[in-house]
Amino acid sequence: MRPLRYSINVTLDGCVHHEAGLAPDEESMRYWTAEMQRADALLFGRVTYEMMESAWRQPATGTWPDWMNDWEIPFAETIDRAKKHVVSSTLSGADWNAELVRGDVGQAVRRLKQEPGEGLWVGGVTLPLALADLGLIDEYEFVVQPVLAGHGPTLLAGLRERIPLELVDRHEFRSGAVALRYRTAYATA
Repeated sequence: MRPLRYSINVTLDGCVHHEAGLAPDEESMRYWTAEMQRADALLFGRVTYEMMESAWRQPATGTWPDWMNDWEIPFAETIDRAKKHVVSSTLSGADWNAELVRGDVGQAVRRLKQEPGEGLWVGGVTLPLALADLGLIDEYEFVVQPVLAGHGPTLLAGLRERIPLELVDRHEFRSGAVALRYRTAYATA
């Protein structure tokens, strides 16, 4: 069974709004590119899918936008070509190498996890909370930003049950951010 990994940037006070942490730099983009490359497929809710598509989908011209730095292009190329599954009851369709996931999200994700491969990657806020409540996330990766946001959505707010975790990896960035990867107890059982 391939593992489901949840990865997200989070401030020291738990904020997970995508603009609350440090601006991406070359080192962090290399890190996130490698994380995306470890996944067979990406799993997004509608909001995260639309946000990522608006930022990272390659334009029809085949030329990346002028605002994009050269060091961002490997990340853009990786996410652009990745297979995606989008959980949504409101979208009528999805492209950008994406399939819609409808109905019982727990059953759908269990099926995806049963497929052969190295792993699935989920990002965002709402969908990961639902998947954590269902006990479907095997690894949590938090890139903790050395910032206090003071406001915004917080990490896994409303989680129903406590989830014990085991630290399996740690990576420090020059910016002061720290990536912490944890495995759930049921992932090791």
